[in-house]
Amino acid sequence: MQNDNLKSYLNLHLIVFIWGFTAILGALITISADALVWYRMLFAAIFLGFFLVFNKKKSFKIPLRSFLKLIFVGLLIALHWIFFFKAIHVSNVSITLSIFSLGAFFASILEPLFFGRKVLWYEVFLGLIIIAGLALILKVEINYLDGMLYALAAIILGVLFTLMNGKLIADHDPSVISFYEFLAGAFFISLYFLFQGKFTLDFFVLSINNWMLILILASVCTAYAFTASVKVMQKLTPYTVMLTTNLEPVYGIILAYFILGGKEKMSFEFYIGALIIVITVIVNGIIKQYQKKKFAKENPTLIH
Repeated sequence: MQNDNLKSYLNLHLIVFIWGFTAILGALITISADALVWYRMLFAAIFLGFFLVFNKKKSFKIPLRSFLKLIFVGLLIALHWIFFFKAIHVSNVSITLSIFSLGAFFASILEPLFFGRKVLWYEVFLGLIIIAGLALILKVEINYLDGMLYALAAIILGVLFTLMNGKLIADHDPSVISFYEFLAGAFFISLYFLFQGKFTLDFFVLSINNWMLILILASVCTAYAFTASVKVMQKLTPYTVMLTTNLEPVYGIILAYFILGGKEKMSFEFYIGALIIVITVIVNGIIKQYQKKKFAKENPTLIH
């Protein structure tokens, strides 16, 4: 069991690194945020659809009640990504990803409501420390306020769909969950585009560079990473998943600094704030590992 948890935790870090690279792709792809999310979710759904068709152990069948829940979560994911890429376009990768550190604080408040457990004091405390790091960033980078607000909306939606998936994963396969959520997200955006008259010939005419980046985004950074992130929730709590994803700003900021340069080079105080986030993630891991060892020692008959 401990080896499975360790494997899931390491896999989660790989996923978070990929998510950090996702922000770089979002900055490099030169189309609007909503169009980018439409292409991302549509192609990701297609990739997962082929996977489910050729994997005889998987089935598209799902109860109607769960299907309706997945449709709603798909809408949340679509809005989350639209706000995410919009934040990158109006500010930059570093600012957008730094705001995602608030996810742990929101998760520490909302997870007990979703799963009926008591609020743990250290989760709230660590969330407050993260906010302190964020406050330091806000103090010196207030000119990026619009981007911060879009990112804030994105992370609130991100916490909500993460918590909902934390309950759905108990009864359904991760790839099936992701397939229907992506398909639903693409469907809702399609309705919006039809209403706005955005489906024109120019909409589908993209540069070769944009097509290549979108396919990488949809396959590696979405179909694989998102499904894998849902799967690790079978072993890890939503709070641990959300707090670990606070490394996404760190990975993304480092990648942005070396790949994009220019406006991604931030102030010294900004990087101090990012360091506070990293230390908080490490402390959370230490506390949870200590608690697991203590529980195993006090309840040896429950360990199989």
